[in-house]
Amino acid sequence: MEISSSRMKGRRFSLVMIMIILFMICGSTRSQLTVDFYKRSCPNVLRMVRREVINALKNDMRMAASLLRLHFHDCFVSGCDGSVLLDGSDGEQNALPNINSLRGLEVVDRIKAVVENSCPGVVSCADILTIAARDSVLLSGGPAWKVLLGRRDGLVANRTGAEELPSPFESLDAITKKFNDVGLDTTDVVALSGAHTIGFARCAMFNNRLFNFSGSDSPDPTMESTMVSDLQALCPLTDDGNKTTVLDRNSTDLFDNHYYKNLLNQKGLLGSDQILFSSNEAQTTTKALVEAYSSNVTLFFNDFVKAMIKMGNMSPLTGSNGQIRNNCGIVNSS
Repeated sequence: MEISSSRMKGRRFSLVMIMIILFMICGSTRSQLTVDFYKRSCPNVLRMVRREVINALKNDMRMAASLLRLHFHDCFVSGCDGSVLLDGSDGEQNALPNINSLRGLEVVDRIKAVVENSCPGVVSCADILTIAARDSVLLSGGPAWKVLLGRRDGLVANRTGAEELPSPFESLDAITKKFNDVGLDTTDVVALSGAHTIGFARCAMFNNRLFNFSGSDSPDPTMESTMVSDLQALCPLTDDGNKTTVLDRNSTDLFDNHYYKNLLNQKGLLGSDQILFSSNEAQTTTKALVEAYSSNVTLFFNDFVKAMIKMGNMSPLTGSNGQIRNNCGIVNSS
């Protein structure tokens, strides 16, 4: 009887443990992002977003890079929760890396209005921005991938976090650490930097390389001389720093691997671009990847897609966390 009773208790304990584990697995599965999250609740969401991104690019091809950058700056601060879209003087939009430089907010608002008209209260602003970023890459000639969906929107902006976004003026080690801190590795650093194959940058983001680099009274020696001359004419010392030029010389609007070819020829625009190839730290970390991507666009596309999916899956708000904002710039009133 004692043996039988012990066995019975053991079986009951095992059964309880199995039920707990199954419950945890099911709960975890429900919280994960999926490609068909809106299959029933808003089946045409991908088509609606694509149509509006196409319209935006017809008016301004530069918007592709702007939407992609907006997505990066959202995900690097508290995960991809749409917090960068929140208005307000204390919001992420007014952090130093974002102030007067974020573009595409009105496009996201327009997409949200279209989606709300068809599927009210269903699709998050965070997911809309993630889809729009993918479509921006694809419509610029880049790779396609299936976007994981099911994010919910954050309730607060994180301006402090936004102040710590990777900067064009930082060392490779500092930038790599910031990527590592959010779960991204060295390959992700190089692959995601390839987004600079499209878009523009203000003189203020690179004019430190043109005249008195690191107190040397000379330009950055890792910038090709003709490029230095061209940029000195565009961005004189007396300029306010707001003029813009293309990030990827000779391949302005096409998402390709030309960006990496530029780095091999000392034609990276931002300091954070060229250090991937020319810095001392790069010799044993990122240089080989730059060389590989410059000669193999398929490898670049594959690694870029992996990095985008990885970045989009960093600590997403799911389940009952956060909310589905009715207006991307404002938290829903309770």
